[in-house]
Amino acid sequence: MTTAATTDRPTTAPLDVLRAQFVPVPGYLDAATCGLPARGTLDVLRTELDAWAAGGASTTRYDEAVEASRAAYARLVGVDPALVAVGAQTSAMVGQIAASLPDGARVVAVEGDFTSVTWPFMTQQDRGVQVRHVPLDALADAVADGCDLVAFSLVQSVDGRVADAEAVRAAAAQVGATTLADLTQAGWLPVDAGTFDLTVSSAYKWLAAPRGVGFLTATPAALERVRPGQAGWYAGEERWASTYGPAMHLATTTRRLDVSPAWLCWAGAVPALEAFAATDPELVRAHDVGLTDLLCDGLDLPRTGTAFVALPDPDGTVGAALAAAGVRAATRGGGVRMAFHVWNDTDDVDRVLRALRR
Repeated sequence: MTTAATTDRPTTAPLDVLRAQFVPVPGYLDAATCGLPARGTLDVLRTELDAWAAGGASTTRYDEAVEASRAAYARLVGVDPALVAVGAQTSAMVGQIAASLPDGARVVAVEGDFTSVTWPFMTQQDRGVQVRHVPLDALADAVADGCDLVAFSLVQSVDGRVADAEAVRAAAAQVGATTLADLTQAGWLPVDAGTFDLTVSSAYKWLAAPRGVGFLTATPAALERVRPGQAGWYAGEERWASTYGPAMHLATTTRRLDVSPAWLCWAGAVPALEAFAATDPELVRAHDVGLTDLLCDGLDLPRTGTAFVALPDPDGTVGAALAAAGVRAATRGGGVRMAFHVWNDTDDVDRVLRALRR
């Protein structure tokens, strides 16, 4: 079940323009672990490394890259840039939210979800925070039973299953719970982050940014409930006037949750994020799902309707066959996970079919 963005998002580039940003790697079906770099990302990183080596590192350029990345991501997920904070890792961004919960808060999470979404809440149990883990298809019902916050990956990392976000939001509204969605594995879906109270996303997978680039979105009401537990100078209303204390003047927008960026990562992120933001995400979804449909048809399996195909592999023979055929996939949860994205084509489908039909 997709979560289509409703905010105006002008998109002009055809899918071929986005695909041309990437040099295909035959058999690379691992976007869900790590994306391939865009051509523009490589160019910028090489230029910035040379500038650094020549003593030309520029905080002005780096700040501009952070703001360009923030704007591109906001456009991609359909929200105002003022609602977007920059971060580095999912667990750290979730950790700020978990630490902001009141003592005794009740959290509902998905059984088997990625631990960066769940462990930050579990570490709060010594102060009475209760974490209830339920199967994905029972998530909305568990929320309706009563909770203060529901935390879940919109798309499950292990196998690509998509949560029924509409049902979860409806249940949360019924009981007054906060919704926190991890969008990291949803980079192939049209998403409106503004339909959730809070979202987090690491951009180094489906959005092809360097690792160390992440985003948090918060509605104004949700922002009031999150303590900036990692606040530093980059969270200041005026960054370069916030480098020395003791006076503290945090940004009034979601930028108050910003963390100081790893500069080169953000310089490299801009070309990739802008390329995705300029493309209708429905075109990305159709391309990616179309390839998984072809693979499922070829293997006589039900179509997943996602960009993922997960196969059971208890003894490792499937993974070995794929690796021998030059297919890069991920071993996860006793199975093999393949993820198709914009750099893939039908040749990649054929490569998998040849490997598994032997």
